[in-house]
Formats: sequence, C-alpha cells, structure tokens
Amino acid sequence: MEEQLLITLISLFFFPVVSVLLLVIILASLGKSLGIRKRYVQFLLRVFEFGRVKIAHYKSTQAEEEEEKLDDEVIVDNSSVNENGQTNLIKRDITLSATQGFIIPDSYIPSVDEIKKEFHLADTMYFAKCGMEAIIEDEVTKRFSAEELNSWNLLSRSNISGYHFISFRLTFLWCVGFLVRYFVLFPFRLIIAVLGVGWLIICTAFIGYLPEGRSKRALNEYVMLMCFRILARACSAIITFHDEGNRSRNGICVANHTSPIDVIIMSVDNCYAMIGQSQGGLLGILQRAMARATAHIWFERSEAKDRNLVVNRLREHVQDKDKLPILIFPEGTCINNTSVMMFKKGSFEVGTTIYPVAIKYDPRFGDAFWNSSKQGMVAHLISIMTSWALVCDVWYLPPMSRKENELAVDFANRVKSEIASKGGLVDLEWDGQLKRVRAKASWREKQQENYSKLLKVE
Repeated sequence: MEEQLLITLISLFFFPVVSVLLLVIILASLGKSLGIRKRYVQFLLRVFEFGRVKIAHYKSTQAEEEEEKLDDEVIVDNSSVNENGQTNLIKRDITLSATQGFIIPDSYIPSVDEIKKEFHLADTMYFAKCGMEAIIEDEVTKRFSAEELNSWNLLSRSNISGYHFISFRLTFLWCVGFLVRYFVLFPFRLIIAVLGVGWLIICTAFIGYLPEGRSKRALNEYVMLMCFRILARACSAIITFHDEGNRSRNGICVANHTSPIDVIIMSVDNCYAMIGQSQGGLLGILQRAMARATAHIWFERSEAKDRNLVVNRLREHVQDKDKLPILIFPEGTCINNTSVMMFKKGSFEVGTTIYPVAIKYDPRFGDAFWNSSKQGMVAHLISIMTSWALVCDVWYLPPMSRKENELAVDFANRVKSEIASKGGLVDLEWDGQLKRVRAKASWREKQQENYSKLLKVE
C-alpha cells in the first residue's frame, strides 16, 4: 500500500516537473522568456520592503530605549558617507595613494607648495595617522568581502550581524524562503545546470569534427549562445543589456570581475573566445570541450609567467578577423562589485581596439562575489543557486583605442575609469592581488619620494 502511494506521488509530480524543465530549456535555447522571472523579482522586492519596514520599526524602538539611557552622554560621529551612499568609519583629511603619494583635498590645503617646510620629527605623525586609519578601515580589504546591504534580504549569510528575532511574521517569511530556496529552487536549478553542461560538452564534441569554415563558426556561435542561456537560467539570471550597438565582434572585450559567473552573463548576449590558465577537474573538461569548437587561449602554469608569450598569443588571435572577440578580466581577481581595481597592462599592449563592458549586480537578491580565499568553486556555485536570483545590468561602452604616445598603463587606467563611471563603481588604483601578497616595496618608496618633495631644498 505504501509503495503504491509513493509511486502515485512520484507519477503526479514527475510529469509537471519534466514539463516545466523542458519549457525552461526550450525558451532558454531560443532566447525567449515568459516574464515569470521579472514578476518573481517584483514580488521579492515587495517582500523585502515589508521586511525593511519591520526592521526599521524595530530599530527605532530600540533607539528610543537607548536614548533614554544616554541622555547625559555626548556621542561624537567621525564617520562619513562615500560616493555609493555607504557609511565609512573614518573621515579622512589626508590619504595615501599607491601612485600619487599624499592626496590632500583642496578644501583642506590649497596647494602642496604652501606647506613646503623644513623637516620636523612630528611630520611622521601624518604617516602614523594614515597607517592607523588603514588598520581600522582601508580602501582595499573591504573590497574582498561581501557588499554590505542597507536592509536584510532574508538571506542569513548576507546579514553581517547574524539573525535576530524581530517579529513572528518576519521569522515565518525567512523560514518559508529557506524551504523554497533549498528544496524547490536549488534542485530545479541544479538539474538545469547539469543538463546545460552536458549539452555543452556533447555539442562542442560534435562541432569539433566539422571542417573549419563559416558554417562551423556560425554553428558554434549558435550552440554557445544556447548553452550559456540555459546555464544562466540555472542561476535565475535576469540580465539587462544596455547599448548593444557597442557589442564587440572582434578585438578585445574587457570587463570588471566579480565572479566566474561573469563569463556566463557575458556569453548570454554574445559569443567570446576565452583566455586563461589550463585547469583540471570539471573546469578543465569544459575548457577542452570549448577548445574543440573554436580557438581559445589556454596556457600552462609555466607559460603564465612568460608575459611576452601570452601577449604574443593574444596579438596573433586578435589579428585574425575570423576569430571571436576575446573576453578578458584585467583585474586578475574577483572584487566584490563595489569598485574596480587596477587593470593589468598586458591586454592593453596588443595595440588593438578595446571594447569596455561594465557589469553591476544587484546585491539585494544574492551575493555574486566569489571570495576564492575562503570559498571553493563548488561552494560558490551552490551559494548562487540557493540565492533568490542573479539580477544584473551590463553596459556596452563605446570602443576605445590607445592614443599616440600613450603608455599601456595610462590606457588601462583610462578604460578602467570609464567602466567604473558607467557601472557606478569606485575607481581604485590598488592592485587586487593585495589580498594574496604583501604591498610592494616600490609603493613605500613612492610615499617617501612624495614626502621629500614637501621639504624645502636650500
């Protein structure tokens, strides 16, 4: 009797689930949508607003109780608000830059010439002050942790203070959301991801046997768009593309980097060649599968240290107009989507047209940032597939070329500034590799050099 009941339940759920899966895959293959995901996101926004109101009421009540206890105390607020509307712990008057040394606001001191003077031992206090401020809160370290949210999005892992009981209704919503994300959305998304990866491997294996020519390139482009659109549905990705007329057809496309998912996001709308180090495991299987269908640049670990070799292979690729545009993330590491850090100059030395792209994720629906030092690839993918959704905007910027006598470093910084400005990100000059290595001695020497310019020379 129990076995019959179990078989009946499975049969009842099997056909609807399979039908929904087939519908999602077919629509993704055709690049179509029924608009259900957008309605789902709009519903989530209403739920988040309800939670925000509840939390705001709870905090105001707590603040009133604390005010009664702190009537006789004086509270000094030295915090400041940055360009993204987030509160900084410290309001800085003089800061240290990686390349410029002292940065003195115009409102603080009109010019460096006005403060030129003889050396005094107390001058070291400026460096000590900047160092202590950096220990408390610096511009670099906080770029390698999850972006802070103004209100709770019912994902416990994104709530820095941990879970606090506020009301029964909010707790009930969180529990229902947990069950939906882990026992409904996650299995459904996982099946789509497995089918997408399997279909990618099968299709590229077939394309690999075709002779080189226009037909093979056209078929590869169609298959890549189809497979990556299926994989994007595995994350419930809702992507809004802007200025598609600037989309690259050859050359080099550069973008800011938040997660390996960036590749899927970009490949939903255009077909790209990839560049990177040869990997093992599942990622290695995907690399070899994609390489069978079209030309990608995969290099061994020993070759990665030879910058000239990599640049030459990159130059050979972009000079062939029949090859796909190559997608590069010049930061070389993942940043938490609040800023853009230093671009490596290699891809800007090739001497070809650069197509900049700005990617900005909406953190309210899930944290897209991959902190590779704390989280493995599989754990990161599970984190994304158990989030509410992956909502992002992608801006195609006008193509940019290197000016006459312009250094590759200056060209890279110019492209980086355009990407940061368009995506509403903070433009930082620091190297993203600082999360793995210590600061270079040349940067410390730069501070000494700039300080020496403040001293009077008799």
